[in-house]
Amino acid sequence: MKRSFELAEQDPHTDHAWAQEKLNELRPLLLHWQQERLEKADQALLIVVAGMDGVGKGSAVNTLNTWLDPRHVHTLAFSEPTEEEIMRPAMWRYWNSLPAKGQTGLVFGSWYGALMNELQSKHGDPIKLDRYVRVIKQFEAELAYQGVKILKLWFHSSQQAQAQRCQDLLANPDTAWRVTKKDLKVQKKFKQIRRAAMETITLTHTSHAPWVMVPSADPFTRDLTVAQAVLNAMQKPVQSQEVEAPEYLDWPLAKPPLELRALKQVKSPMSKEHYEKELLHWQARISKAVRGKAFQSHSLIILFEGEDAAGKGGAIKRLTAALDVRDYDVHPIAAPAAYELARPYLWRFWTRLPRHKKIAIFDRSWYGRVLVERVEKLAPVAAWKRSYAEINNFEAQLVANSTLVLKFWLSVSKDEQLRRFQERETSPLKTYKITEEDWRNRGKWNAYRTAAQDMLDHTHTGYAPWHLVASNDKRTARIQILKQVCEVLESLQHAHSDTYLRLTEPEPTQLINEQV
Repeated sequence: MKRSFELAEQDPHTDHAWAQEKLNELRPLLLHWQQERLEKADQALLIVVAGMDGVGKGSAVNTLNTWLDPRHVHTLAFSEPTEEEIMRPAMWRYWNSLPAKGQTGLVFGSWYGALMNELQSKHGDPIKLDRYVRVIKQFEAELAYQGVKILKLWFHSSQQAQAQRCQDLLANPDTAWRVTKKDLKVQKKFKQIRRAAMETITLTHTSHAPWVMVPSADPFTRDLTVAQAVLNAMQKPVQSQEVEAPEYLDWPLAKPPLELRALKQVKSPMSKEHYEKELLHWQARISKAVRGKAFQSHSLIILFEGEDAAGKGGAIKRLTAALDVRDYDVHPIAAPAAYELARPYLWRFWTRLPRHKKIAIFDRSWYGRVLVERVEKLAPVAAWKRSYAEINNFEAQLVANSTLVLKFWLSVSKDEQLRRFQERETSPLKTYKITEEDWRNRGKWNAYRTAAQDMLDHTHTGYAPWHLVASNDKRTARIQILKQVCEVLESLQHAHSDTYLRLTEPEPTQLINEQV
């Protein structure tokens, strides 16, 4: 990339008449391919706009918007993070803003801010740098693998050309407003910004998320380069098999491993009297812990998976009875809607993450990718196998952001499930709970058990462990769940008891809140 920087700093100029003729040729092509992508609606296009301040990034993007149908182009501008954003993992706001398939997103102030700042620092931290690069490459690889075409444009010119452009704009009262303090500071830090930019591009240039250098001294050269780069990106969709695998940390699994077949059902059901006493006890403690000072800087995610009729709904009701309705959301996860299918599969879960002091309860979850989508062949084998690492990485980001992650697998025996199915069919209050799909899933009992065991083998991590709950006796199961939730919440109140939150590797995502 060094040669690309040197060429850009030579401030190449293009004959204006010839350039205008070429742009006139490119404009209808851009519109055609934009429409082609809209009709196919199989991939989104994400254009990252970065580069030196004061070299015309905004002007170039404004021009690009006039060439395209602006109804399907979304400007995604990120500045200093808001309070809502700070309370969630650093990548939350980028996931939250992803355009749908067929659409185009223009990203200003991207996930490269922290990396650039660290590289410009006189005392850059190698561990931080490695972390930033790894998380950026993970994020871009996950998007590309799931149908997001990424194009990254670096706008650049010589130091002299940048200074001259600022002076020219300042000389005209109608354009002086376009020059910011950051634009004027570039002259003092040009060399270190250039060095940081070169290293950033070298470290993060991949085949599925390439950087393109945009010489920016001459507006015609700049606009031609942008138009051609965008057209190339539109014409060449990303192929999932060509995406370079991200460098996920090898998060250690929790010990001992969990075995579904070793789970023993309760032989002596809990009495009603004992159950009601225990229920009130644990609900009261949960209510107190949630209102306690220690939880105010945390959030909580509780997810429930398990066989059909295992008692997930009943457990959720007893849990929410201990909570203020304003402090939690319950998310029943069914088959994704069309607008969710138009984005990467984790998107619909990123958008449901709770802020601090809040609780999100998932009735089914992101594990559907490695359960129902695997068994029903709704996802390719390569996709669901890859999802184990994506899920572990997702949960690591949650935990690093002070989010407690509690995962429950509720298990019933095959005979008990049949009894509950039959009860639902005959009870007027429960018939809505039984569907043809439930009976069909029961016919694939062994396939689902195999998928569940593989899930446990790959995602039972030290920072987000699974909890197996024998659910033939609903009362015992509910008390076990409430007790586990309570103990995790109460552990926050004790000094130096944050081992549940502490990752064995450096936290990978407390990082990209500073923006370009």
